[in-house]
Amino acid sequence: MSTQPTLAGKTLFITGASRGIGLAIAKRAAKDGANIAIAAKTTEPHPRLEGTIYTAAAELEALGGKALPLAVDVRDEQSVAEAMAKTAETFGGLDILVNNASAINLTPLEKIEMKRFDLMHQINTRGTLLCAQKALPYLKQSQNPHILMLSPPLDMQEKWFKNHTPYSIAKYGMSLAVLGLAGELRSKGIAVNALWPRTTIATAAVKNLLGGAEMVSASRTPEILADAAHVIFTSNEREATGNFYIDDTLLAAHGTSNFDSYRVDPSKDLMPDFFVPDDSEAPEPLSALVK
Repeated sequence: MSTQPTLAGKTLFITGASRGIGLAIAKRAAKDGANIAIAAKTTEPHPRLEGTIYTAAAELEALGGKALPLAVDVRDEQSVAEAMAKTAETFGGLDILVNNASAINLTPLEKIEMKRFDLMHQINTRGTLLCAQKALPYLKQSQNPHILMLSPPLDMQEKWFKNHTPYSIAKYGMSLAVLGLAGELRSKGIAVNALWPRTTIATAAVKNLLGGAEMVSASRTPEILADAAHVIFTSNEREATGNFYIDDTLLAAHGTSNFDSYRVDPSKDLMPDFFVPDDSEAPEPLSALVK
């Protein structure tokens, strides 16, 4: 009799887990009974952003997980190192690192302030490398260790850069880390993969920075990425590394045939996300279900 793959007893360190995609991934793991370190900056309620590390912890524990809220700045080496050590001390190790924290600013080079690019680079590319480096000593002790970046396939086309070169460079830096670390860590049995959504996802960033409520209604929910991440984490690390997964393609390959529940508004056509390669075919149409 087969059993469902589970993350029960596994320990995850998720950056940016106080809301959005990071929180959704954490909640999916909590339902299995996992331990989750919520590594994020928000400790006080924000007028435009839902959730703090403490409200996230309460949600995870209500679902059956164990939570460790940690105020972490992924730009700060000491902050990250101390958070990793606290996680391992609290839960007895570390099995999965999720590099989800990310900054976005779509201003073209001609108009962007360099401090805005510096912030994106420090959080997206450098933060990803820093967290991976500090996690390695603990991941090496895990039975099935994984590092996951919420970053796009390396589809080097001009159209993905020309309108927002600074952001694209900083975001693709996370994916370059996947490419390099998958090779660097393969012999150590540590899987390194990327996961990216085919459509926009209903997050605070989409609502506040990109397209407002209209784009949110044309998006999928963060749960699609949470379910896809669960598939990755329950895969054997020596068989699944160095991949650039698209959420619905991965889920379809593992038996999902109906994606309707992930839609925010079934009456709206889904909005394709940035960076999805032209040859990536959706397992089902992105058009509206009802008119």
